[in-house]
Formats: sequence, C-alpha cells, structure tokens
Amino acid sequence: MDFFSIPLNLQAMANVASLLEEQSDSFSILTSATEVAATVSAKVYVVGGYVRDALMKRSLADVDLMVVGDGIAFAEKLAPKIGSKKVVPFEKFGTAQIPVSGGIVEVASARTETYEPDSRKPEVTEADLATDLSRRDFTINAMAVSLNEEEFGELHDPFNGVQDLNGGLIRTPLDPDDTFSDDPLRILRAVRFASQLDFKVDPKVIDSIRRQADRIEIVSSERVTAEIYKILDSPVPSIGLDLLQKVGLMELVLPEITALYGLEQPSEWHHKDIFYHTLQVVDNISENTDKTELRFAALLHDIGKPRTRRLHRKRGWTFHGHDAVGARMIDKLAKRMKLSNESRDYLKKLTALHLRPIALAKEGVTDSAVRRLMMAAGDEVDDLMILCRADITSKNPRLVKKYLGNFDRVEELMGDVVERDAFRAFQSPVRGAQIMEECGLGPGKTVGEIKTAIEEAILDGKIENSYEDAYRYFLEIKDEFLKNETG
Repeated sequence: MDFFSIPLNLQAMANVASLLEEQSDSFSILTSATEVAATVSAKVYVVGGYVRDALMKRSLADVDLMVVGDGIAFAEKLAPKIGSKKVVPFEKFGTAQIPVSGGIVEVASARTETYEPDSRKPEVTEADLATDLSRRDFTINAMAVSLNEEEFGELHDPFNGVQDLNGGLIRTPLDPDDTFSDDPLRILRAVRFASQLDFKVDPKVIDSIRRQADRIEIVSSERVTAEIYKILDSPVPSIGLDLLQKVGLMELVLPEITALYGLEQPSEWHHKDIFYHTLQVVDNISENTDKTELRFAALLHDIGKPRTRRLHRKRGWTFHGHDAVGARMIDKLAKRMKLSNESRDYLKKLTALHLRPIALAKEGVTDSAVRRLMMAAGDEVDDLMILCRADITSKNPRLVKKYLGNFDRVEELMGDVVERDAFRAFQSPVRGAQIMEECGLGPGKTVGEIKTAIEEAILDGKIENSYEDAYRYFLEIKDEFLKNETG
C-alpha cells in the first residue's frame, strides 16, 4: 500500500499538513515554530524520522526541527512559546534540545557532519536545506516538511524517500560509501531500520556495509549498544540479527553470537544450528514481552556453548556447564558494551539459571525444587520462566507438550503469593548474629554452615519458613556443628 504517492502540488501540500495535524499531538509545536520563523526571518522545517513516521502513519515521538540559520537562537525563542523553561544547547553541533511534556524537541542548524577515518568526533559545517538532506543517512529520513508560512506543509523529497517507503527499501541519498564515511554508525542503523520496518536493504548499500563494516570500531560503545537494543525492540528481532551476521557486523559488535553460527546441537531441537535456534528463542520471547533486557537475555542465554561443546560417542554434542560459562562471559561483554551494573547482573542471573526450569520439566517437579528455584531467581523468577518457555523450540510436539505442561505446574506452585514473597529474598530466619551470640562463636565457617542447614531444612519442607520453627531446628542441630568446631 502506498504511504503517500500524490504528486507534489498544492493538493499534496495540503495533504501533508493535514496528515501532520491529524496524527500529531505535537502539531501546536509545529505551528509555534512557524510563528517564530516569521519573527526572525528564518526558514524552519520538520525533518527526518518525524516526517517518515507521519507518512507511514506510525506513532510520532520527538519532534526534529531543522533551521537554515542559527538553530540554538531559534530554540531560545521557541521554548517559551511551547511552555518550556529550559533549552539545552550543544554549541559545537549547532543543536539544542527543548524538554517538553512527553518528549524532546530537537532544533538543529542545517549542517553537514564529516568524520575523519580514525575519529569518533565529527567536523560540523553549516549548510542549506538541500545539502543537509543529502547528508542524512537514508532516503526515508531525508525528507522535510516546510513550516514556513508561505509554503506550510510542502514536502521536500529530493531523493525519492516516499518512493522507497512505498517500496520498503533502505537506500542512501548519496553513494553509500560517502554516506557511511560521514558517520560509520549508519552501517548499523541500516540494519536497525530494516529490522524495525521489515524493509529490504538496497544491494549497493549491503555491498558498502561489507566493505566498511570494520569502521564501526571507531564508534563509541554507547552508540553501538543503543542500536543493538533498538534491533532487539523490533517486532521480529531475528530480521536484524540475521542481517547483522550476513553483512559481517555481528562478529564486530557481538562476537559471542557469531561464535554460535554453524555449530550443531542435538537433533531434538528445531534448529540444529545454535545461531538460528537462538534467533528463534529471541523471536519467541518477543511475542510475550516488550522488555528489552529480557529479549537481550534470550540472545545471550547460550553464549557459553561454543566453549563447552564436546562430542559424546553416544549422545552426540554436549554442552555441560554452558550456563555457568555463559554467565561469566557476560562480565567482559557488559564492560565492552558499557552496560550498567544492574543490566549486567540481570543478564548473568538469567543466563546462569536458564537450565534450571527445564531440568525441573525433564526430571519432575517437587515443592523443594521449586522453592530453590524461586530463591535463586528472586525478583527475576517470572522473567526466567518466560525465557525458558521461549527456549523450547523442539520439533517434537510431544516433547514440547511435556515440557510446557511441567512449566505450568512450576508456575502454579509459584502462584501462591505468600510462598513467593517468602522466598524472593530468602535466608535463614535465624540470623548470623544470633547464632554467634548463642553459640559463643565469632564470624566464621561454622556460623555459615548452621545457617545453610536451617535454610536447607526449610527448602526441603522439613520445617516451616518461620522464625519459631527455624529457631527450634537451630537448637536441635547446633551442638552437632559445635562438636565439629571444637574437634
């Protein structure tokens, strides 16, 4: 279906203006920009992703304005008219951000940005409308709608962005080698847009990405990580992840995932190739959660397999301990990608525990095993169960039914809110300080052993998870441990 195929004439101008007004809660910001432009004799346009999404009738987020002239000075005049008391300028880039309710208004001077071959910082120079649009990343982002009184709503589309929207194509305004040279992050953004929009990438662009892929290494880790997260946020993330592998980017940005490519695993699974099994898990989980970190956990959950892969004479390929190995690998990955400590710990926990619910499903579900799982997973227990359900990609329907049925049983036992709360941050109700005081001990191994024994008794269902029961049990067992201490 054509998004917008009317020729550029007066009717088309009216339609674009009407489309913006109809779809945008921020239309008043656009008209306010028109009023400011008239007072300062500047030319102002709404540009980039805002125009693309308006034409595609997608939800509209932050407003990007481009000013032929001084963008920061324009922002200072616009801010009070749209109810904002703050302007955040970026002098070096000629841009400013205006925080508004529900988002950001970005105001930029028309400019070009050029990166030296080994530099992460661009050289910025002033430009006119046509030059600014020519230096944007893709034709679908190289469109502008005039907000000037004399041509309000006129669509400027010098590189046939509408045509590429209608054709579902990611293409660069200029030669892709030049476009990617201006900002190497664009090679990753091409994959991201293809994934988000389910578009094809122009063959010339693909060839250029393959030639220039290694230039992504000069881009800051934070910018690369942001693009990977946006790929994971796509409706079907495997589109972008598979493309990353095919164009040679995956080995540069996520070498742990490239290492899965071409590795076989036991034939009970739908994909014998671990890479494509992993992509299926990510797609499966994306049907049930919008949580980016959980989707990322699905991508990383098997990264320990290449290091633990062994060929067993009877059972074929085995991966013993890949859960623990993968969890340790995330330390290095998190440092490289500049992840927060919170994200790192979350990903490590889910990777380390992702086999536990599956082991329950295989071996049978007991109250004790479920309690131990809840204790280990803590607040992440629901996310862990979502991940493990997504990980069942067997081509054997009876196996799938069996596993999912046992997962239902695990979740049923977890459904008791009292039980869940008791084990979310579980530890012995009889604390170390009390054990030391009553036993005449200082800090040491014996105190920990007594606490662990109490916890094990609760987890095994020998005693209730209450202070009274725990204390009675402590009195029963302490002398045995103290005998070992003195012995």
